Amino acid sequence: MDAKGTAVVTGASRGIGRAVAIELARRGFDVIATMRDPDAGAALAEESSGATGSLRVERLDVTDPSTINLPDGLRVLVNNAGVEDDNLPIEVMPIEIWRRLFETNVFGLVAVTQQAIPKLRANGGGVICNITSSSILAPVPFLAAYRASKAAVMALGESLVAEVAPFGIRVVEIMPGPIATDMLATSERPSAAIEHEQYRAMAEHMWESRKGIRDLHTPTADAARDIADAILDDDGPLRYGCDPLSNGLLDAWRAAESDEMFLRSMLQGFTT
Repeated sequence: MDAKGTAVVTGASRGIGRAVAIELARRGFDVIATMRDPDAGAALAEESSGATGSLRVERLDVTDPSTINLPDGLRVLVNNAGVEDDNLPIEVMPIEIWRRLFETNVFGLVAVTQQAIPKLRANGGGVICNITSSSILAPVPFLAAYRASKAAVMALGESLVAEVAPFGIRVVEIMPGPIATDMLATSERPSAAIEHEQYRAMAEHMWESRKGIRDLHTPTADAARDIADAILDDDGPLRYGCDPLSNGLLDAWRAAESDEMFLRSMLQGFTT
């Protein structure tokens, strides 16, 4: 698709969403960077100076339907807004946390997407880009609630492809790995599972493994360029990585003899 028209990015106050909003404006889109607190986007206009498109900030909380008001000229929707929480074993993860994650990561995304589809259809098509996680592909301990919410979006996207393709709407799923965001920085500590004796050894092993990939953390600007390329890639696949680790994991998953064989190979790394 041509880089023109209006693009809406949710969760654009920081991290991947902020970088994608700036990158799409640089490519030529008129970007609406949405977030719960517009004050957090006060510097976005300056950060996007010199862009061939435009960028403005608006309030949108995906969990508050009264704030969801997408423009008539919509061509691209980037569903980026998302949350995570303490990484705990399923055995002890409070059900309230599961509900909070799904409220934002799934139900909020659905609410925005439901409003976007008729707008995109009226404009002759466009792109819905969902940001999930490459962790969906790996049986990562203590990440079940977050992974489950992102896997729900993965399944949703597959059905969405079938439903909206006749309207000229393309669906793209981005599956980031370790991107250098505030969210990644705040989680740069041993899993909360380490406080539970039965899971302490596994949590310690996971922490040591995580420290070993710090050199693979990808700057948000680099990830945003790959995401923008995917959005503009009319003949591309449904799923993309946006960093070396996620691209490698996605390639390995696609090349695996079976899901079962891939799962077994990944489990060995998490339990030894």
